[in-house]
Amino acid sequence: MAEAHSAVAFSFTVTHEGWDVNFDREVLNLVWQSGLRSWKKRLARFQNSIHNGVYPGHLWTLWVLISITAGIHFSGFKVPYDLVTKIMPYMRGQSLMWQLVACGLVSLTIWLCIIFTLRYTLKLLLMYKGWMYEARGKNRQISRGTKLWLSVVKVLSGWNKPKLYSFQGSLPRLPLPSLHDTMTRYLRSVRPLLDDANYNRMVKLAADFENGIGIKLQRYLWLKSWWSTNYVSDWWEDYVYLRGRSPLMINSNFYGIDAILTYPTKIQAARAATAINSCLNYRRLVERQELEPILIQGLVPLCSWQYERIFNTARIPGAEIDRIQHWSDANHIVVYHKGRYFKVIIYKGRILRPSEIQVQIQQILDDKSQPLPGEEKLAALTAGDRVHWAHARRHFFSRGVNKLSLDTIEKAAFVVALDDVPYEYEPSQPDKLDRFGKILLHGKGYDRWFDKSFTLCVGSNGRLGFNSEHSWADAAVMAHLGEYLFLDDEFSGRYDENGNCIGKPEIEPPVPLRLQWEMKSECQTAINMAVTAAQKLIDDIDLRIYVHDHYGKGFVKTCKLSPDAYLQMALQLAYYRDAGKFSLTYEASMTRLFREGRTETVRPCTVESSAWVKAMEDKSFSTEERVKLLQVACMQHQIGYQDAMCGKGIDRHLFCLYVVSKYLEVDSPFLKEVLSEPWRLSTSQTPHGQTGRVDPREHPNCISAGGGFGPVADDGYGVSYIVAGEDIIFFHISHKKSSKQTDCHRFALNIERALADMKKLFEDYKMMNGTK
Repeated sequence: MAEAHSAVAFSFTVTHEGWDVNFDREVLNLVWQSGLRSWKKRLARFQNSIHNGVYPGHLWTLWVLISITAGIHFSGFKVPYDLVTKIMPYMRGQSLMWQLVACGLVSLTIWLCIIFTLRYTLKLLLMYKGWMYEARGKNRQISRGTKLWLSVVKVLSGWNKPKLYSFQGSLPRLPLPSLHDTMTRYLRSVRPLLDDANYNRMVKLAADFENGIGIKLQRYLWLKSWWSTNYVSDWWEDYVYLRGRSPLMINSNFYGIDAILTYPTKIQAARAATAINSCLNYRRLVERQELEPILIQGLVPLCSWQYERIFNTARIPGAEIDRIQHWSDANHIVVYHKGRYFKVIIYKGRILRPSEIQVQIQQILDDKSQPLPGEEKLAALTAGDRVHWAHARRHFFSRGVNKLSLDTIEKAAFVVALDDVPYEYEPSQPDKLDRFGKILLHGKGYDRWFDKSFTLCVGSNGRLGFNSEHSWADAAVMAHLGEYLFLDDEFSGRYDENGNCIGKPEIEPPVPLRLQWEMKSECQTAINMAVTAAQKLIDDIDLRIYVHDHYGKGFVKTCKLSPDAYLQMALQLAYYRDAGKFSLTYEASMTRLFREGRTETVRPCTVESSAWVKAMEDKSFSTEERVKLLQVACMQHQIGYQDAMCGKGIDRHLFCLYVVSKYLEVDSPFLKEVLSEPWRLSTSQTPHGQTGRVDPREHPNCISAGGGFGPVADDGYGVSYIVAGEDIIFFHISHKKSSKQTDCHRFALNIERALADMKKLFEDYKMMNGTK
């Protein structure tokens, strides 16, 4: 074992002949390289901290200011208020050196004042969100105020290239909405879901809450909004994710799928090697902060704090609450193959190249050793009940060789699963893509380490994807990494004509090391219990990945509608036809315009959307009336989405009020009913184009097929979609087989029918207008 090897790398004994020193030069060299790398990283972090601390200013401007101040002083002119002369009596002398020190102190004071003025000016400017609500597009109309705002922001942030975290100190806090505004928005959002009697009852509950205990809860929340960086994010992470005791697999973790329209190589070891290398290069960009922050409209920054925990991170189980553990560095990954775990060193003076990593991966694939007792299905513990895993971890993995091996997995940069089955996609056989998605969502229930920030999964035929834990960050961050990885494969020329990694190894890569385990019968019993629980979840889930290639956002843009709003209306129509009623609908939006922002809920089921859906099902409505109702519904949805992004959402505010009520041990019938309402239609859009490396319109084949997640409600659907190009959209639809009300295959047909009806509606409308 590596640990045992390290332990005997250096020995010191005293004999009758004198001192006897033995050491292993290779191991000591590894120690030296590790320390050197650590100090390089510390220096880089220090330099980045200085850069970010003075952004949007430049550090070199301090030296320029000192030179100017000294030049003016020694020329006999008075620096503003003659500050140098005034502080000279406080110096130890009047010599040239002390005059230079005085010039430096004055310059530093002036420079800091300028820097902080710039930073807070930028922060005040970024608090303005009016630009979000103004028309966008080729013929957009922008107000004079917004034009002026854009110009000032561009001047302040455009003269210094930002690093990944440069804008963090300038991002505003998430604003706390007024209680009245949230109540008004909430009541409007539930109107299409309730009959008159239940709606009037809810109006009374809301009024009693707003005029009663809600006032007190709002005061406490107002204090938190000023005291904390973000009044939502810490509670959201704790109570929604880390305190959840149900299994992570399917219920919380999500998956991402390959760019299936390209096929760079069919060799598993080669594809795994390039993917690992790309992930490590991405990690280096994050650590050095060389990854450019995402800017909306090329100007307004999004919060980047979630990127810090992409790598070297694991969720540690607890009896009552889990915790997220992040390590500053890791020079290894862990690879799982056919029930065995291998530690793979990926750094030897530098990041190993793809051809070198391929050697390591091939060694694992060629290894014929058998799993140790309990090893094959060990990861089922991370898939099952959290309390069960916490107890097993404490009893069986807190000491000895099991603790060393568990630490190796949890402290790894990430985990790689080399599957022994192919990941397939055939347009003529859609069930193959469905199986592809299910393999990534849950696999066998024991071949993914569901606690790791992400597990990179590679099929036996060279296609890949990932399974990601959700508490540490949201899907957009993993989508960014996935996009970087897929584009690397497409444009970096990483494979030769045989499909192997290009180039020859320049160094001999470290040999992968088998992790060792000593699992007694009690431990194996605990693992088998977790396997049974995981298999029960797997047997109950079904997934359909619907590829809509009849048209995409190209046609939607000709309708002058937002593609997201258009697709959400299609989902409303599909659900109404599927269930015969409307349902509370969840759409995830981001609040990363604010510091440490995560997500907010958009409620696509609105008064306007329900009116349009009913009109589509009522033959008495004309084409023109239906189009106008759809336009109004899309406009309302867009406003709701913008409100959510700007901190004017409903659900995070109500959630935080509920948390405060629990701290105060106060019961609220209104909050209890609101937070118990099931999200039977839970939706999310996967973003793309975050790297800015290529134009998705010119290279649509490089876009991932998106990803998906399990349903939130037992009798509901989980729907994720990605607008992958001008003419293609992927829908990932999940449901539980135990529910008699839902069927993902039926729902996919309803989506197809809804999209077809909407296209025909606009074609008829355009034809009518063309004849007038």
